[in-house]
Amino acid sequence: MPDWRPDAPDGGRAQLWESAVFARERVADFGGDSGRIVLAGWSPGGKAAVGAALNPAAFGGWRPHAAVGIAGAYGSVAPSTGTVPIDDVCGGGPPVPVWLVHGTADPVVPVERSRELRAALAEHWRPVSLSEVTADHAGVVMTEFVPERARCLPTTARQAVEAGTRTAEVLARAAFSG
Repeated sequence: MPDWRPDAPDGGRAQLWESAVFARERVADFGGDSGRIVLAGWSPGGKAAVGAALNPAAFGGWRPHAAVGIAGAYGSVAPSTGTVPIDDVCGGGPPVPVWLVHGTADPVVPVERSRELRAALAEHWRPVSLSEVTADHAGVVMTEFVPERARCLPTTARQAVEAGTRTAEVLARAAFSG
């Protein structure tokens, strides 16, 4: 998922919708297949990607090929849909594979949030995978939070590199699945 303005009146929903439309319309220009678009995101972006996969009505009925949620909290409103992803699990239509990655040492969004979504998806016979990595919230995407900069920056710390590598592997598997 792209960057968006979560402080916009609609929480950035229009920007997320426009980004999905842009990708679908232009993917062939880059040698891609519009039927194989994978939505992925980290933290609120993970919730946005999974939300779009579980509630296609919010995206005009369009469904991605798969969704990858990285360190997301799925029990609150997704910025992409305005609905709660874990509540959308039993929605109709063909199931979209959901791939989850979460750090077991995440103090920002506990790994239990991804475990809950995995359990709900499995209970409703939805294809789901959860990879738990030894990392915190930033390390799962090969970064570290730098307080003096008030942002996450790339890191070469061993655990973050290992976790980020596993996250990249999950993204690749999602892209080439099915």
